[in-house]
Amino acid sequence: MTDVYENLANAIIMQAATDYRDALRILRYSPKDKDALSDKNSIERFFRSGWFGILTNLHGEILISRIAQEVRKAEARL
Repeated sequence: MTDVYENLANAIIMQAATDYRDALRILRYSPKDKDALSDKNSIERFFRSGWFGILTNLHGEILISRIAQEVRKAEARL
């Protein structure tokens, strides 16, 4: 049963990371996009939350930084 909960936790985190990447990409070209900014801020709060800490041993600040770096590198290649 533990695997089921671990899989769910991983799916939640992976979806948040995907949504965060999408928000950052939108904001790169449309910095005033209210929906993307709201998503970005909401996901950053999640990554810094106690709930995130319950779901994983990952450090939220490091994840935020790595995803942002990944998006910047991907954009630079275009």
